[in-house]
Amino acid sequence: MEYTIKELSLLAGVSTRTLRYYDEVGILKPARIESSGYRIYGSKEVDRLQQILFYREVDMSIDQIKSILSSPSYEETEALREHRRALLLKRERLDKLIENLDKTIMYKEGMLDMNDKEKFEGFKKKLIEDNEKKYGKEVRERYGEEAAKISNDQFKNMTKDQYEELGKLNNLIFESLKRALETKDPSGEPARKTADLHKQWITFCWGHYDKEAHAALAQMYLDDERFKAYYDQAGSGPAEFLRDAILVYTGTTK
Repeated sequence: MEYTIKELSLLAGVSTRTLRYYDEVGILKPARIESSGYRIYGSKEVDRLQQILFYREVDMSIDQIKSILSSPSYEETEALREHRRALLLKRERLDKLIENLDKTIMYKEGMLDMNDKEKFEGFKKKLIEDNEKKYGKEVRERYGEEAAKISNDQFKNMTKDQYEELGKLNNLIFESLKRALETKDPSGEPARKTADLHKQWITFCWGHYDKEAHAALAQMYLDDERFKAYYDQAGSGPAEFLRDAILVYTGTTK
């Protein structure tokens, strides 16, 4: 079945302005444009729009979505499985936040006791969801389901202080990476300090450290556009620089 832009807008619950924007940025082109200027969308475009909206639901940027959909390794059925996993995590997190909020209200009204760890349970769910979205698929492919479970359990068991420390550590990595970039030397002391901070971050997330896994993760940052875009916020070429710094740090430089 085919749809005009207005019909697709009503079907999908998005504005025609959004669909025109998707066309402009190249993420969703119509099947054809008639001589009258009407955009016409077919079943292929409907399926692609569904994928885009799934990714938007888990807070991915348009650039990230475009990169994923245009990747040679993109496979639609597997992407749907990933969507399902991400949405289940999001639902679980929201349920936990609601439960946490209800407990907090009852605590404020003097109806129950609530320790400091319990106050942060819902927010740790968000951290797990973000970690799963960024690294879940790659961790499972490279290290298996058990590695993903250990990482998630590590987050769940964090104390309030550890949770706050992880956030500070992530900021320190970015600050250190910016300073190290200025030296242009992945083997220098600023780069070594950045790699060491990243090692601490991995240990927090995984509950253990392995230098080969650290090096593999660094390469993945460069190979995967999502991770590359994340670290490239630090300046010009930081994903590649961080990879090189970690390879030097772990002694796995080729």
